[in-house]
Amino acid sequence: MTKQKKYAVWFVWAAIWPASLVYLYLWLSPVIEGNRVEIAAFIILASIVALFPLRIGDHPVFFTQGIAFAVFLYYGLFIEIIVSQVAILALMAKMRLGRTNLHRLPINLFMFLLISVVSAGIYYALGGTHGPSAVNDIGDAVPIVSYALSQIVLNQFSIKFVAKVLYNKENKWLDKGFAWELLTSSLVLPIGFVLYMVYSEFGMSGIFFVGIPFVFISGMLMLYHNSNQVNTYLRKTSIIGHELTGKLGVKEVLDIFVDRLSELLPVDYIYVYDVNKNKRMELIRFFDRSGEIDFPNIQLSMGQSISGNTWQEGKSVFYKKKSEWSHLENQYTPDRAETVLSVPVERNGEIVGVITIYSTKKRAFLQFQFMILNILGNYLGVAIDNARHYEKTKAESERCALTGLYNYRYFEDHIVNIFKMNQRQERGAPISLVLLDIDHFKRVNDTYGHESGNEVLASLSDRLQEVVGGHGTLARYGGEEFVILLPGYSQSEALKVAHSIRARIIQKPFISKLHIHESHEPVSISVTASMGVATYPDHCEEAFDLIRQADRAMYIGAKQRGRDRVASYKELIETVQ
Repeated sequence: MTKQKKYAVWFVWAAIWPASLVYLYLWLSPVIEGNRVEIAAFIILASIVALFPLRIGDHPVFFTQGIAFAVFLYYGLFIEIIVSQVAILALMAKMRLGRTNLHRLPINLFMFLLISVVSAGIYYALGGTHGPSAVNDIGDAVPIVSYALSQIVLNQFSIKFVAKVLYNKENKWLDKGFAWELLTSSLVLPIGFVLYMVYSEFGMSGIFFVGIPFVFISGMLMLYHNSNQVNTYLRKTSIIGHELTGKLGVKEVLDIFVDRLSELLPVDYIYVYDVNKNKRMELIRFFDRSGEIDFPNIQLSMGQSISGNTWQEGKSVFYKKKSEWSHLENQYTPDRAETVLSVPVERNGEIVGVITIYSTKKRAFLQFQFMILNILGNYLGVAIDNARHYEKTKAESERCALTGLYNYRYFEDHIVNIFKMNQRQERGAPISLVLLDIDHFKRVNDTYGHESGNEVLASLSDRLQEVVGGHGTLARYGGEEFVILLPGYSQSEALKVAHSIRARIIQKPFISKLHIHESHEPVSISVTASMGVATYPDHCEEAFDLIRQADRAMYIGAKQRGRDRVASYKELIETVQ
């Protein structure tokens, strides 16, 4: 909420709330004399019950409406307002609102005052009365039930209105908060009615007969809700852990982790650090709910900032407000941060990273959420370890160990996927392919040895990567065959790439240190290559046809015409014709 809105809230509350209480007192003339002790007992009971709220999202649901219901039926609107307002003060005190959230006090006081007045207006319009005679016959059920239902509806409407107007949040009418209010109201309002009936019959002792069980019911409902909430979080945490165990790379693991964590916990900032080989912590993932901060380039030493301190201490920390961690503040901590959870990520008994999350609200996290983050930290440590093993295994299965280029198996899957993606587009771009074969490579092996041949292959792959860069996909297709896939390249553009490769190959000889000659000095080995070029859709319709046409161009157009040359499938067709 902006400062301007907070000032407006305080101004409206100060202008209306006190004056409204005075006006209602003078207009309703409540009978307080002779009932002070009973009214005080109701206030105390409501305040105690307010200490057992259910927390649904950002909104606490508490059970004082049952007591306020009994007070309203017996004493009328003004005393009910006093009981409700004091209960709200007790609830706000339990929540320990910080200075930044203190505006919630006037919002709630004014909101419940308005709900009380409007509900009472409906009750009076339907002929409702107060005192022992409020319930005389079946006809009195209409104003009583209408009053109870209007309280529920108005409360939900007020919550949604405040969220939209003051906090710019979109809310659904039928959300968890509404469901829990219906559930709790269906329990506490009948008890409130029983409290009214017993109090009407037995007086002060009726408050204790019904009030004490009411407190226990409130406490049990709170414990049930908290237990249910913890179980829900644990179930979601288990689902996240299962997601992280899939066949994923490190980037995918981190993306899923941060996405799910930002949905699970009320975080404003997430920092995920990795301990690198230089024994420094490097930020590898960052999340800012507001989108105001770009991904910062952060490296921390042990003990530096909150995350570095977690690394140094080797244990998780939970700071409920900024004053508890201000001694660790530096340029790497968010300016508006208040509540902080920071947990180490361990693998094989060693800290390999740190997860630190911030909220701009004080006491934003509960103790069980701290436990959840520790569990997720353990999941992340295992998941990253598995992802690195998976990436290594995947790379080994996809790449040639000698050249580091993609292998035949990967390339054939890749070209099929490229064609599928291209054909899904309305106007498919051209796809060109260059197939390269080293001329007389057997002579290199026979003259200098197979290790020298391997050196030539590895050096050639380096030169190919220098020419192609990130514009295409390079693969070792066979023994001395290489293939370059160039999506988006026309035939003329692909021919330019092929000629650049040929020039780079003949520019200087390859150096071999592992030759079989008697001399220990390195030898120079000059080689040439023949290349064939084909382009989709000019020369084919399918992925493997593109490889075949480039192969024909290479053997017929280049190999059979003297080698050390570039030939296109188009030239081959024209020659045949």
